[in-house]
Amino acid sequence: MSSSRQVPARMLFQPFAVRMAWRAMVLLLCVLLGACGSLPPFKQMAPTLTLPVDASTPLAKVVAASTPPGEHSGFRLMPLGVYSLDARIELAARAQHTLDLQYYLIADDGAGRLLLRSLKEAALRGVRVRLLVDDLYTASTEQMLLALQDTPNVEVRLFNPFCCARGHLASRFIASAFDLPRLNHRMHNKLFIADGVMAVAGGRNIADEYFTLNIAQNFVDMDALVVGKVVAQLGNIFDDYWNSEEVYPIAQIVRPGRQVPVRDKAFDVSVGMAGPERRIPLPSTDTLGYGPIGEELDAGRMGLLWGEAHAIADPPAKLRFVRPDQAYDASVTKRLWARLMEAEHDIFLTTPYLVPGESGIASLEDVRRRNVKVTLLTNSLAANDEPLVHGGYVRYRVRLLKAGIDLYELSPARTARSERLGMFGKSVGRLHAKTAVVDRREMFIGSANLDPRSATENTELGIVVDSPQLAREMLRIINISKLESAYRLRLAEPGDRIEWLTIDNEKEVILHSEPESTWFQRVYNQTFAPLVPEDLL
Repeated sequence: MSSSRQVPARMLFQPFAVRMAWRAMVLLLCVLLGACGSLPPFKQMAPTLTLPVDASTPLAKVVAASTPPGEHSGFRLMPLGVYSLDARIELAARAQHTLDLQYYLIADDGAGRLLLRSLKEAALRGVRVRLLVDDLYTASTEQMLLALQDTPNVEVRLFNPFCCARGHLASRFIASAFDLPRLNHRMHNKLFIADGVMAVAGGRNIADEYFTLNIAQNFVDMDALVVGKVVAQLGNIFDDYWNSEEVYPIAQIVRPGRQVPVRDKAFDVSVGMAGPERRIPLPSTDTLGYGPIGEELDAGRMGLLWGEAHAIADPPAKLRFVRPDQAYDASVTKRLWARLMEAEHDIFLTTPYLVPGESGIASLEDVRRRNVKVTLLTNSLAANDEPLVHGGYVRYRVRLLKAGIDLYELSPARTARSERLGMFGKSVGRLHAKTAVVDRREMFIGSANLDPRSATENTELGIVVDSPQLAREMLRIINISKLESAYRLRLAEPGDRIEWLTIDNEKEVILHSEPESTWFQRVYNQTFAPLVPEDLL
């Protein structure tokens, strides 16, 4: 890994104007260099595809023993972060032939190192590992990923990479100042496939805060363990990305920071290869009453909920579409909106970033005119890690309420007190789950937010399932968040003033300003959010 450089002591005592001039010169130099910064000529990679399923592997045998005759695809929802991380580690430890992963973010922290160790251990057993990572947040992990690439049976590729000045996120953008339209597009997909028969998909990246392991902030999120016919669809989606023009081998982009033996030793030390395997503390059951995945895998049979499922994903070439409408027409977002508009009775949605736009708000108003009940759960200002995006949502909040939509905002304080979706302790709880239930029988789970970035900039992945039983379990989780961890919003009479309602000691409490937010958060949001064009949120 690259180490951070200390600022020389003499620089700290220079007059402010001199320091500012120095920074301006460095910035100008970086911009000038950025004019010459470009990716290396595209080198044709040998395409590799998902391998045929080997029915003799332990995971394949578990799937066969767990599948009732005639069923399409099976699911286990994983609302509890530690259970979701444990599922990935268990699958990596039991895989015998292949592991295919694609992620927007793999952090250099406890969860990231645990996963990378599991991948190396699998590769040393002879498992073919293909790891695809979006290049936005790899400044601190690229040397670790390069070291993992040195392991036999491992190949690591980067999606839409930066060309140069790769040590920091800011320097990457500065050095690519004339390539920003391309770099604004990122791969937001999250997918883990083991032996072609079991997968984990949903909203979680690989970092401590997605698994309630961070002391400062943690996310309320959702993944699903998936088996059956839809896994083959997910494998095809992975292959499309893996072999796309937008993807480069990591060795073609990242320069080695150290000699191979030194880098490999540093990787082994960082992920604890020589030490005992890290155990993830797990409660005896999760929110839905299920035990750890490993226990059922040991028993050779899993309890799953079944339904007809379809995997949907944006094309990896979405970043090359010239017009936003072309990108939207090919998007997961458009297909999700289309299904929502077909609802006959009710819609339940959770999304951390809710910026519906004029067309989206008009569509929601239309379904309400058809007496379809709509319930939305999103982040409050205090819970939102993207305050400018929250400002985009605020533009539509009154219209949502006037349309008769049941609107809820996640409360960090109430989330910490509830503990049913994880032990948040003193950390800030934030919503990150992207889910939907339509007419209490169709469920969506995936990576797409209801905002402009998911619609036209990022690539996304999701699964749509027709299963009343699975929809019922998803609604249980949504209701826990809605009733125990959120504020209900309503319009005060008369006028457009908003009130936030909560229950405290069995008494209804009414709040008249953004709850749990600081003065600075409110002023910042009111001052800067209106200045940001909606298509940039």
